[in-house]
Amino acid sequence: MLIRASPETTGRRWAVLAVVLATAVLDLLDGTITNLAAPTIAADLGGGQALVQWLGAGYALALGVLLVTGGRLGDRYGRRRVFLTGLAGFTLASIACGLAGNPGTIIAGRIVQGAFGALMIPQSFGILGAVFPRDQLGRAFSLFAPALGASSVGGPVLAGFLIQADLLGLGWRAIFLINIVLGGGALLAAVRLLPPDDGDRGTAVDGPGAALLGAAMLGLLYGLIDGSAGGWSSRPLLCLGGGLAFAGLFCLRQRTARSPLIEPSLLRHRGFTAGLVLGVVFFAAVSGLLYVLSLFLQVGLGYSPVRAALHLAPVALGIVIASIACHRLVARLGRVLIAIGLGITLIGAIWLLAVVPGGAWALVPPVLVIGLGLGTCFATVYDVTMGDLGPRQAGSAGGVLSATQQLANAAGAAAVTTVYFHTTGQAEAVTRSLLVVIAATLTCCGLVWLLPRRPQNHH
Repeated sequence: MLIRASPETTGRRWAVLAVVLATAVLDLLDGTITNLAAPTIAADLGGGQALVQWLGAGYALALGVLLVTGGRLGDRYGRRRVFLTGLAGFTLASIACGLAGNPGTIIAGRIVQGAFGALMIPQSFGILGAVFPRDQLGRAFSLFAPALGASSVGGPVLAGFLIQADLLGLGWRAIFLINIVLGGGALLAAVRLLPPDDGDRGTAVDGPGAALLGAAMLGLLYGLIDGSAGGWSSRPLLCLGGGLAFAGLFCLRQRTARSPLIEPSLLRHRGFTAGLVLGVVFFAAVSGLLYVLSLFLQVGLGYSPVRAALHLAPVALGIVIASIACHRLVARLGRVLIAIGLGITLIGAIWLLAVVPGGAWALVPPVLVIGLGLGTCFATVYDVTMGDLGPRQAGSAGGVLSATQQLANAAGAAAVTTVYFHTTGQAEAVTRSLLVVIAATLTCCGLVWLLPRRPQNHH
């Protein structure tokens, strides 16, 4: 890509970093905020179980399917142009969600939000690489973890307070309409600050591959959610069959495309393939667990959104603590650290299984332990997964892993909540959902020993 070099001042560089960080925080907040708000939104708009499941799955589906394509579009048309398009579209889609009057409209808004997020997010590191000298890039990137960690703690709490405060009578709508200020402010700053770049029109974009992947995931998720909410008639079964057929066509496309979304050579590395499968299973289980806990606290125990958020905050707190603590350990321990994280997650899930019937504050300690386990894995699993890859494969592998994580989030939220909704009695529903999560984590414990021993450059 051709970047027009410009003598950026130190202050301007850090202002660009602030804009990029703000959009990353926006994505994280809007990706997880409906975990807490879903029961309130469904109570207001109707739509029941299916709406609860689609609010999170729709966003993650669009983001995951288009993430790699979004990165390629930035390379082709210029990162500034694609970033601004993504941020503007994301903000407008947020407004559409906030003004939605029925389930179909808000689900469509969430899908559009995720699609524009997929244009915005992949440009971040390239933009920073264009404005920061190489010797300062590490310092700039190091601010992402604490900023995203802090927003993961504060996001659900903020959502709870916005819903309960009922600002201007907006209720749950405020969690989306606040993006008029956040997204609009970031867009004005980005227009003024981001450096121009021309892109490289020679960069190939596999549109048919992205379309086939989208059709496959949409068919599978729609079939799963429709079948669990409305019964297993011919419609959901046909959707599942269609999803599988499109998945087969996507795999065929990856073998023949000039510039496939998934570089075929990646799948020839046993460690990478094992890490990809482990990531899908683990992130799907985690996504489903956090969604179910939010539903149980609000629907099962009757907690207000604020009280539910305060009970879930220890998960995010544990993730932040473990991520910081494990930063220096990954090079020395490698895949052993992932095994430790999975073990901690198992302990927390089993502990939670024991105290669920009692509810209330007995849930907080195991929830914190689960957060510590998740943080240990989040900080480590993909670094180790790429341990056997060459430098030329790292960029493609990182995009594939990020996209896979989002798709796993969508599938996990749909699958685990299906178990939850199809069990009579709230405590029993959470118990069964936890058993699914425990089984998935045990599966990951077996897969972890197929991963590379160390992350890249630490063998």
